[in-house]
Amino acid sequence: MKQIEASDYYAPILGEFEQFVLLALVRLGNGAYGAAIRREIRERTGRDASVGTVYMTLGRMEKKKMVVSYIGIPSAYRGGRRRKHYLIDAGGQRALGRAFRAVTAMTEGIEPELLKL
Repeated sequence: MKQIEASDYYAPILGEFEQFVLLALVRLGNGAYGAAIRREIRERTGRDASVGTVYMTLGRMEKKKMVVSYIGIPSAYRGGRRRKHYLIDAGGQRALGRAFRAVTAMTEGIEPELLKL
């Protein structure tokens, strides 16, 4: 039987949407922007969160030191406007790893039953 690591108890606990945001960042690569994160979540989960929900979640996670942001260079395509890009910080990596290990430990051996639900 697997158990989560003792160090995981010190990692933040993520809500479902926070997990989706961090997983989208992993899939898209660091430097992704809000609209791409939203699109990735919608395409993979069917959940159509508003742009405001995505940016509020990113802002909250930035305050918790799970993600960091930077402003990109202006783009002619965007009419000279800049995009805000996001990167997973160490706290976000720890939290996502903890969530993954916890779900993996709890579902070990019952995958067939879960797939029927």
